[in-house]
Amino acid sequence: MHIRKFASLLFLAGLILAGCQEKKEDTRSYKTELAFGPGDEQKIMEAFLSIKDSTSILLKAGQYAFDNLSITGVNHIELKGEGFDKTILDFSGQKTGGEGIRITDVKGLVVKDMHIRDSKGDLIKINKSRDIIVSGLHATWKTADSTSGGYAIYPVLCKNILIENCYAEGSSDAGIYVGQSDTAIVRHCKAAKNVAGCEIENTLHAEVYDNEFYNNTAGFLVFDLPALSQRGGHVKAYRNNLHDNNFRNFAKAGSFGTYWGVGNAAPGSGVIILATSNVEIFDNKIINNNSSAITLASGFAVDEKAAEKISEQYNPISSHINIHDNTLQMDTAFPAAAYEHHIGKILVGIEQQLKAQFPDRKNKRIPLIMYDGISSNLLTKQTAANPDSLCIHQTGDNLFVDADFMHVSTPKLWKPSLDMTPFNCK
Repeated sequence: MHIRKFASLLFLAGLILAGCQEKKEDTRSYKTELAFGPGDEQKIMEAFLSIKDSTSILLKAGQYAFDNLSITGVNHIELKGEGFDKTILDFSGQKTGGEGIRITDVKGLVVKDMHIRDSKGDLIKINKSRDIIVSGLHATWKTADSTSGGYAIYPVLCKNILIENCYAEGSSDAGIYVGQSDTAIVRHCKAAKNVAGCEIENTLHAEVYDNEFYNNTAGFLVFDLPALSQRGGHVKAYRNNLHDNNFRNFAKAGSFGTYWGVGNAAPGSGVIILATSNVEIFDNKIINNNSSAITLASGFAVDEKAAEKISEQYNPISSHINIHDNTLQMDTAFPAAAYEHHIGKILVGIEQQLKAQFPDRKNKRIPLIMYDGISSNLLTKQTAANPDSLCIHQTGDNLFVDADFMHVSTPKLWKPSLDMTPFNCK
């Protein structure tokens, strides 16, 4: 389906979902309504373990201390507080469990109006569930380093997700992460001091709009990774304010710190699109992300064996990407943290190579949009100018570089190109 036709349908679907949500808010009722206050932690844990269909749990204003909480295999559940600044769930004493709150196999879930903080692993993981609303939730770690959990707000293998009016801070992977899911909206949220502010990974039919992601390593990521349950795509991001994402990369070593994860995000990245398809980035403010406003990359940029991982669920080449009508700006220098990061060093090298290759550029930064230059020609042995339909409609100076990653390790052959002509699609 053509991306613009699909965009219209997806926008309509978003309106329908929002309307349904408002209707549910007006008419929602629960057979069982429970209320607890600080000091009732044992009763609350018992209520979670014995919860039945159609239950609402209110946690009144105050601070609670938990090891972990879990809900499994029920329908029509609400977990609510009295405000993110009033109801605070503290998991800093956690000794067992991989998450602060783990929710599995729930149909019809609302989590809202509270602050969860300082778990050893992820703060809230929602797994194999559907018809989910997460609203007014703050999810934070007080220290942003590799001791933090990976994800603050983490729906995975889910369907029909709405995340709105939330705040995430301190994640060693992504503050707001939607993985291997279908149909998601992230709106009116903020994320700061995470490795990634927000990440849409191997997820179909997502809209990310009216958010502010700032002071992260990277503001917004759209990734497809290999060996997962599905291929992602059909993602729209618009009217977001992605600024000053120049924080150091503190991803953990291991599963998401090397090769495929956010460990590859260079400090100073606004948007990174990696090995995915049918993505539209438009009407965003992408400002003062001082290594790259937008990066378009293939799986080969982070794994030379990417071709061996190709399957129905994974293609390492990004395709059908449409970038238009964004406000793009960078400051005058790379963030210090970029010089200590493996991809950051490559970006610094690209800027230096362009200055050497084009003497009139000695006072210019690396261009705002960095394309790694690895296309499906690598697999097909063809020579088409733009075989993967990467389309850029932006105005201004110093917009684009094809960084020629295939030759970056061979200085005599390495020739980045500033020619954006093949990518000005009609």
